[in-house]
Amino acid sequence: MKINCFVPALIAAAIALAPGASAAEKKVADPVAPKSTRVLPTTPAGVTCITNVLAKYPEHTVEVIVYVPDKPGVYPTILDIHGGGWSARQVENDKPMMGRLATRGFVTALVSYRLSTEAKYPAALSDCKAAVRFLRANAVKFKIDAERIGVMGGSAGGHLSGLLAMTSGKPEFEGDGPYREYSSAVKACIVMASTMDLYETSKANTSTNAIQFFGVKCSEDPQLYKQVSPITHVSAKSPPTLFIEGEKDKLKVGRAEMQAKFKAAGVETGLFTLKDAPHPFWMRQPWLDETVEHATEFFHRHLGSVKSADKQ
Repeated sequence: MKINCFVPALIAAAIALAPGASAAEKKVADPVAPKSTRVLPTTPAGVTCITNVLAKYPEHTVEVIVYVPDKPGVYPTILDIHGGGWSARQVENDKPMMGRLATRGFVTALVSYRLSTEAKYPAALSDCKAAVRFLRANAVKFKIDAERIGVMGGSAGGHLSGLLAMTSGKPEFEGDGPYREYSSAVKACIVMASTMDLYETSKANTSTNAIQFFGVKCSEDPQLYKQVSPITHVSAKSPPTLFIEGEKDKLKVGRAEMQAKFKAAGVETGLFTLKDAPHPFWMRQPWLDETVEHATEFFHRHLGSVKSADKQ
């Protein structure tokens, strides 16, 4: 089923001001700089937006929204995992970024995973892994090169994108979602404005979002918090990972330590810090365009460019 992915300004504003949004997310409804503007989602010319049902659960129907370039070819693909403290659905907020990337020579997709208010961990990760498998299962339909898939996300989505990428090939993290005959591995990862060590950030306090996500406090199950921290799973098999952060954002605990582990393992990693950027910068101009530029260069370098279908 094809749909237009446009939502009015009132809907976007309502998302930012939703009761379930965190304090940081609510702040984005206010101007953070004189020239900062929130961007509304539209489907770019030359791109078709298709919404697909991935799995139906009593608490939520998980969907994968796919932006497919109209031009023929076989494309590298990027899955986006939205933020929102694991508890607010912010798919609409990430659509401007993924729509723009779809005009840069990628098939792009977003997954509306189950929130912590609907199902506890590992539901969110299971849905994201299933979304990668769905893209592989439908590669021909969406002009996807199944061997060239990357993942990105910001805030809580950055945590999930990092965890998905670092646990590639580990069956205990696959979950029970559909398309299990396909791999959920990715070849490249971008983490934006996110904590990579949940144990370190939670051991001395009681983060409401984390407790809701896990269902327990860190003091009650510290091993769980460690196992769900992307930094725990870095190895020589980890994909190249780029970090993008806002200069004014504080959600970066564990990033430097994780990059040190990448370097020790011989895995490429990089960092871009966007000047004056707040949290979440990828939803606003001028930082949205900067983010898209960095993501375009990184993913083309590691996933390649569009190829003719007859060369596959």
